[in-house]
Amino acid sequence: MSPFLLTRTLPEDATDAALRADVLHGLTHTPKTLPPKWFYDARGSVLFDEITTLPEYYPTRAEREILVARSARIAEVTGARTLIELGSGSSDKTRHLIDALTDLHTYVPVDVSESALTGAANTLLAERPSLSVHALVADFTQGLALPGTPGPRLVAFLGGTIGNLLPAERAAFLASVRGLLSPGDSLLLGTDLVKDASVLVSAYDDGAGVTAAFNKNVLHVVNRELGADFDPEAFGHVAVWDGDREWIEMRLRSRLAQTVKIPALDLTVDFERGEDLRTEVSAKFREDGVRSELAAAGLKLTHWWTDERGRFALSLSTAS
Repeated sequence: MSPFLLTRTLPEDATDAALRADVLHGLTHTPKTLPPKWFYDARGSVLFDEITTLPEYYPTRAEREILVARSARIAEVTGARTLIELGSGSSDKTRHLIDALTDLHTYVPVDVSESALTGAANTLLAERPSLSVHALVADFTQGLALPGTPGPRLVAFLGGTIGNLLPAERAAFLASVRGLLSPGDSLLLGTDLVKDASVLVSAYDDGAGVTAAFNKNVLHVVNRELGADFDPEAFGHVAVWDGDREWIEMRLRSRLAQTVKIPALDLTVDFERGEDLRTEVSAKFREDGVRSELAAAGLKLTHWWTDERGRFALSLSTAS
């Protein structure tokens, strides 16, 4: 079995400190917000996996369709010997790329969860014993130092996760990725596309209520980690399409006037009846917009692929 290396660049207490900072800032802000990364404890990850199988939620299936159809071409164009995946999670869809990259030497998954990295690496190495895996426990939005690995390198950021970043955050992120690329390296970016609002809202507000449970899970996380007394049933799940900004907002709407205490922060938060707590922004894109944002970061879009129904896109870009 090939070696598995794991490098931690996050301090052991980084997750707790980040949660405290995000909750304090978000719940004292107007309007109130919490970042979507706090959905993903063990329960949240299971719920999201269930979401990806729902008939309403097309992005995972659409992106997988593109990867199945285009991974060989991606491998041909990039000739990558190192694959770096940002926010790798279970590394499930990445297997299509790994199998297509016949000259691949090293896979570098990057995630904040050490357990997710270890589990994914063990599965990959059992199936592909010639692969070398060097996992990084890191927050890729805070800058990233990559291990020395052979080029060319392909950086993959899949799942449409870039849509969870606000425009200024996207610009900073893409600029940081550009800083990682050497001549001959590439970025493979997954972006969900603008489409009919009813399709988008259904994808984030399924009939079975799984997304609602996933959305409310952030309250369970804050309760468990910070001793808060949120009553998740006192909030309703809302998904709204903002046509001007071309993004979906997930919100938790207070069903009544209520006060929440968060002892770990010595914080008391008042909610009015009908007041929304924004938990996620999920931007949707058009090809021209992606091209422009990449260009602003010093990246040149060279290839654009969509699924057959034009719902999702994978783009390949290089340093310009």
